[in-house]
Amino acid sequence: MCTRQQISIPVFPKWLVPGSVIVMCFSVWSSSAWAYRPFDGTDAAVAAPGELEIELQPAGRLRESGTTSLIAPATVINYGLSEGWEAVLEGQGQTPLSPSGPTSLTTAGAFLKHVLQPGSLQDKAGPSIATEFGMLLPDSTGNSGVGASLAGIVSQRWDWGTIHLNAETALTRDHHADLFVGGIIEGPSKWTVRPVAEFFYEKDFGQFETVSALVGLIWRVRDNLSFDVGLRHALTNGHPVNEIRAGLTFGFPLQMLSERRQQSR
Repeated sequence: MCTRQQISIPVFPKWLVPGSVIVMCFSVWSSSAWAYRPFDGTDAAVAAPGELEIELQPAGRLRESGTTSLIAPATVINYGLSEGWEAVLEGQGQTPLSPSGPTSLTTAGAFLKHVLQPGSLQDKAGPSIATEFGMLLPDSTGNSGVGASLAGIVSQRWDWGTIHLNAETALTRDHHADLFVGGIIEGPSKWTVRPVAEFFYEKDFGQFETVSALVGLIWRVRDNLSFDVGLRHALTNGHPVNEIRAGLTFGFPLQMLSERRQQSR
């Protein structure tokens, strides 16, 4: 940006505080979870059967078209339905800060993800191949409707790093055709802190065209808990978009949660 922008310090809604406490308590029970925050794309892997994985961004900052917004929270919930299948539910709260405005629920969706070919992400030889498909749910404000999307994902892991390729076609909430292609590059999976990057191109036909780049880090505290941070810069119809993302990913078997509740009684 050529001019210095004044950054507003957000006041977090009261409901976000207990929610964050609950999240941190859950992280104690986490089983193996693989962070695919802070990306727009995803990987060709799914949660284990009966396991709940949560990707949470407590707060982020988005600057576009002269408006600064608080993204809080942004959440993706993944549940392993059976071997190779998971259900995905996602959405985010968005609150304009400058100028101020009401909070709305955006980018909500419900999907199914399936591993078509197990590969390196499943400790097997060759690439992992998956598909994800489902519904794009209406925003809480405005006149958006229901859309649909279908994506293909290919992932390959080597000693030096991992690459994930994404291609998605969609009918948007406003019933326009949309195309998304992107790639994620990660450092060695054995590193405690690994550098990551993502590049993607998206075209909403007749509406907008976006070219985006993100760089960041993923810090694996242990196998069951990861934190991430990412800085994203994009051009949408030639106008700059800047975003700061930071969050965590964790998972736990629902059976374990039920057993702990019974023990506490």
